[in-house]
Amino acid sequence: MSVAAVRAHPGRTCQPRLLVVDDDTDLLRLLSMRLKASGYHVSTAETAEAALVRLAVERFNLVVSDVRLPDRDGLALFEDIRRQHPALPVILLTAHGTIPDAVEATSRGVAGYLTKPFDSQALLARIAQSLALATPAGTPEAGDDGWRADLISRSPRMEALLDEARLVAASDASVLIRGESGTGKELLARAIHRASPRAAAPFVAINCGAIPEALLESELFGHERGAFTGATSRQTGLFRAAQGGTLFLDEIGDMPLSLQVKLLRVLQERAVRPVGATHAEPIDVRIVSATHCDLDAALDHGLFRDDLYYRINVVSLVLPPLAERREDIPLLAEHFMRTLSRKYGKQLGGFAPGALEALATANWAGNVRQLHNVVEQACALATTALVPRALVDRALRVKPMEALGYAEAKARFERNYLVQLLKLTAGNVTDAARIAGRNRTEFYRLLQRYRLNPVLFRGDAADVAMERQG
Repeated sequence: MSVAAVRAHPGRTCQPRLLVVDDDTDLLRLLSMRLKASGYHVSTAETAEAALVRLAVERFNLVVSDVRLPDRDGLALFEDIRRQHPALPVILLTAHGTIPDAVEATSRGVAGYLTKPFDSQALLARIAQSLALATPAGTPEAGDDGWRADLISRSPRMEALLDEARLVAASDASVLIRGESGTGKELLARAIHRASPRAAAPFVAINCGAIPEALLESELFGHERGAFTGATSRQTGLFRAAQGGTLFLDEIGDMPLSLQVKLLRVLQERAVRPVGATHAEPIDVRIVSATHCDLDAALDHGLFRDDLYYRINVVSLVLPPLAERREDIPLLAEHFMRTLSRKYGKQLGGFAPGALEALATANWAGNVRQLHNVVEQACALATTALVPRALVDRALRVKPMEALGYAEAKARFERNYLVQLLKLTAGNVTDAARIAGRNRTEFYRLLQRYRLNPVLFRGDAADVAMERQG
């Protein structure tokens, strides 16, 4: 399978997906059989390193791991998982557990700690409990993806972020979405709204950096007739327009300090007073904010109020740039092409050889928004069923970024570099070796060094391989 073949959106299953990690192959096989019999989709790994690779490739709902692994302590593996997947529950198993060990593990956030030999029903009960806590009442069920339909992705990093978004949607906590311009911050805000109990009420968005300071207060809070020159009628304001729903404050880092004070008062009092009014009116609005700025630096320079910062930043979600989720590029490009084909009334069948690879290796400073614009330009100018690479190169307007040769990559990034290549090529070693500038034999040695199995990167083939392994 070539780079151009990485197209289909991975199918989702309603079965919770579990990753079981243990170097005891007999126990691993037994656990896998019992969990599959209980209705779970199970993948296995015998080392911490192999587990991290699986987590980089697949989306899981829970991890069950032995504490003693050949290459890493189970708690160390838990910390690695927590850094990349903060909402992913982890249950630890040990043959040498003590009460202090269990206390330490649970204090760090481990979902469960069982001592071998353990009763299988106790493990199943703990798994069910952990999964229930990870899916609060009011959130969409597994497999119900309508709330996030606009966020096209196969990236495990994005899937982990969306899992967090689904969890926070059930609450009324204020959310701050961080990310570079063009990463889809408003799309994520709308998804949170759709997944929340407020979904039936309005979602109202405003770009705080696009409206002059003199008008922003009136837009947010409304005004009375005659409140200022030109105020010929009463205006409701966006806070009251969003009553019962969600108000999305985009680019809140650009909000003037004078208005930050007034916004803070509204959030504290849960009431808004229109410009020119003598009394405040109660509001019931959930606040989701977004920024591409470094708000921590803005705090240090006195450009953003710390009291407002802590009000809006109850939960922080970070959208990765497109360059850090390259496996999504073919998927997004094909999705945009289908939409644009209908828009322009063209019968476009895909990208010609080399065109999709040019997209996948480009330097996306403008992120998903730039990718959409590039695909739109190429589609608008296409005169054949397949969009040629020449049109893609023209739309990019810059020389496509060449994949780094392995010798140029720093040693500490070797494993991540290989993982990204295998993702990009869907586990095709020939394509991956060609992009890396290595011959197949040498490339296989590199994969063996990091225990990377190309089969695990081939979509449905990974599930078949794991079934055969037991």
